[in-house]
Amino acid sequence: MMEKTIHLSMLQRQIQPRIEKWFFRHKALVITGARQVGKSTLVNQLAEAAGEKSVYLNADEARIRKLLKDPDRNQLSNIIGKSKLVIFDEIQRIENCGLLLKICVDNFKSVQFLATGSSALDISEKIFEPLTGRHLLYHLYPFSLRELYADRSSFEVEAELPFHLVFGMYPDVCTNKTEAELLIKNLTNQYLYKDVLAWKDIRKPDLLDKLLQLLAHQAGSEVSLHELALNLGIKTETVESYIGLLEKSFVVYRLSAFSNNPRKEVTKMKKILFWDNGIRNAIVGDFRPLSERSDAGILWENFMISERMKQNAYLQNDVRSFFWRSLQKQEVDYVEIKGKQISAFEMKWNNRRTKITKAFTNLYPKASTQLVQPTNFAEFCYLQKEENP
Repeated sequence: MMEKTIHLSMLQRQIQPRIEKWFFRHKALVITGARQVGKSTLVNQLAEAAGEKSVYLNADEARIRKLLKDPDRNQLSNIIGKSKLVIFDEIQRIENCGLLLKICVDNFKSVQFLATGSSALDISEKIFEPLTGRHLLYHLYPFSLRELYADRSSFEVEAELPFHLVFGMYPDVCTNKTEAELLIKNLTNQYLYKDVLAWKDIRKPDLLDKLLQLLAHQAGSEVSLHELALNLGIKTETVESYIGLLEKSFVVYRLSAFSNNPRKEVTKMKKILFWDNGIRNAIVGDFRPLSERSDAGILWENFMISERMKQNAYLQNDVRSFFWRSLQKQEVDYVEIKGKQISAFEMKWNNRRTKITKAFTNLYPKASTQLVQPTNFAEFCYLQKEENP
């Protein structure tokens, strides 16, 4: 099959229409997401679609940070000029950035302000309180299959899965596949570690590195904070703090255990999964093809659940996400709750026929169940277009 070249400018991110609906309605629009997921490209596409004169202010530049540190109305008026759209990129790097946006929204009613940020921790601490009632928040993830292959059939997308299970879904990786290993290694070393370490002034980066190694090797398995702490020789509270930091920097996320029967089910354990398979594989240093790996099933589970989580966020699905395990160690990879409806999913890369464990279906006979395999993953990942995403 001939490889099609993918250009970032050709792809529309799923949240773009939702953001555009709020243009020029007296709200600052804030887009969070990890470094290199495409936030700058998205705001430039939004600006182009709006067709208005715009000002782009990159807070990674020291000159911009200094200029906007203590702004007043007159200074901002000089910066904005006749522009109708103002973009603050990496706004968390500007001191008093929440106050900056508040002044902007309150004093320039005909101007639309867009801001991006790479740290949920910094964004929440610096922006949300001053901006109460004046902003809307959106989150951008690495590409989803639905975004990347909007014009492809599920049969065509299936052929691309082995690449993405190993190298992930970051835009630069997806648009430069021949350099994928180099790019994902660079992304992990240049941005992930640099940013995470900087946000809380972590004094022992080797501990963070060891923790990430442990989490990467345990992806898809239940994680004990106590065992991690013993392994690292630190307090459980420190492990909890580091994992919280990794969550807020969009590296990992947690799934809690689903349980209505504590006498038969695990209640307190959690799974920790990676938002991107490429990041996970860069941490363990393994980019071998799936045919040579013993962890293909783990990669499939991590990839599928992350794709589902992205879609639930983008489509604003009102669901809660869990995993399930009995005290006798029977497991279900992923459980979704919507209202009173329970849906259980088991991820199987090898396509061997199997069923959701009876230990689960006996406890929850009304639950819907599904195996998610390379031959039927499209529905689970919402590849089918919906009328009102």
